[in-house]
Amino acid sequence: MPRRRSSYGSRPYRYDDDDEGYSGYGWRATTPIRSEQGIKARSKRGQIGTRWWSQRWLETLEALGIGSRLARGRSYARSGQVLALEVKAGCVTASVQGSSPRPYKVAIYLSPLSDQDWEHILDIMAQDALLAARLLSGEMPQEIEALFVRERISLFPEVSDDLSTSCSCPDPANPCKHIAAVYYLLAERFDSDPFMLFTLRGRSKEAVGEALQQRRSQVEELSQAEDFLLAAQPVPLQPLEERLDTFWQEGEELEDFAPRPAQLPGPSPMLRELGDAPYTVVGENLTNWFERIYMKAAQYARDRLENE
Repeated sequence: MPRRRSSYGSRPYRYDDDDEGYSGYGWRATTPIRSEQGIKARSKRGQIGTRWWSQRWLETLEALGIGSRLARGRSYARSGQVLALEVKAGCVTASVQGSSPRPYKVAIYLSPLSDQDWEHILDIMAQDALLAARLLSGEMPQEIEALFVRERISLFPEVSDDLSTSCSCPDPANPCKHIAAVYYLLAERFDSDPFMLFTLRGRSKEAVGEALQQRRSQVEELSQAEDFLLAAQPVPLQPLEERLDTFWQEGEELEDFAPRPAQLPGPSPMLRELGDAPYTVVGENLTNWFERIYMKAAQYARDRLENE
């Protein structure tokens, strides 16, 4: 059975540790068994993970004091040593091929949020029509983390107790290179599906979407009821014979009317349908650049319309 580890290993990392071999006389460098069937990181050099949520995930690990050990797993992640990876509520499980013929079993545990915290967060999300629309369209807005922070609920792990790991290898360091490789591949999984963050915190993408739709329908029904009540109130009208001279003229109320263009969720759903571009610019996928350009162009058009 894999042993549970705290957030800090008991053996300091040595740069000559190539793998986890232990001979009975001490630690010795060994060579991992290569696998052609493993999951390989898309990034072949430079940083792993391009979206804000994957970068935030790696930054969180560094803040917890394990960032210096992450590099141990980068080559494993890129060479396909991770044979399988599954994300479930509160847990990530993986199989990693090391120097032993039998792959090592890795588990990463992230404390799920309580039902009370989830219900509160979903209520807050549903109150913002634009935010809810972006989430329902499959987009993970960057302001979502600020919403969690404002409500004093953590989306990413904040303290070492939020995150625990296990690996069946004999290396007592935490993270060992097998756990570190899973951390990196998990960051790339977040790139493809950021809602895995919600899954790790206890709610699937489908559950969040269903809850938001239900809450938004209730908000819209209430708004329609309020509009109906306002429309039902009698409005005093000036007799027609008293306003014949101004009948064909615009009313004073029209001066206060200012049309505003609708704030759309943005181009992300369209770009996401196309997927990542086959090119990068300054180490970042071209799709990310297009997304920012589209958002700035849309904002510029709105500003021009409002100022004219």
